[in-house]
Amino acid sequence: MSINATFFAQLVVFFLLVVFTMKFVWPPITKALDERAHKIADGLAAADKAKSELSLANRRVEEELAKSRNETASLLADAERRALAIIEEAKARAIEEADKIVSAAKSEANQQTIKAREVLREQVALLAVKGAEQILRKEVNADVHAELLSRLKAEL
Repeated sequence: MSINATFFAQLVVFFLLVVFTMKFVWPPITKALDERAHKIADGLAAADKAKSELSLANRRVEEELAKSRNETASLLADAERRALAIIEEAKARAIEEADKIVSAAKSEANQQTIKAREVLREQVALLAVKGAEQILRKEVNADVHAELLSRLKAEL
């Protein structure tokens, strides 16, 4: 065989191999490579999207934390205000109760003073009658003296 015929036969075989490869082998490979590139692109897009969602979620978390801190501070301030109001109310009630107790004690003291005066008047009247009885040394009329004693009480 001559070199030209061998060269030509090799050229035909190579050409057939190229055509066969381009027709049957290359399309599945390019299809697999395209699918792989598409999956990689989708994965990168999903990663970028997840990254942006993560930063958005972090911002929302920070906002919620700030909001909850503000609410907590406001609740604490309200609780302190309520505690102060309760303390002031308790103080006012204690002062009112003390005033009531003092006024009741004064009233009781006044009543006891009046009662003591009445008892003292009666005792003075009895002493006066006994003294008069001893001076006169005679029998005393109780009805007459009761009237005198009531006048004496009124004068005292």
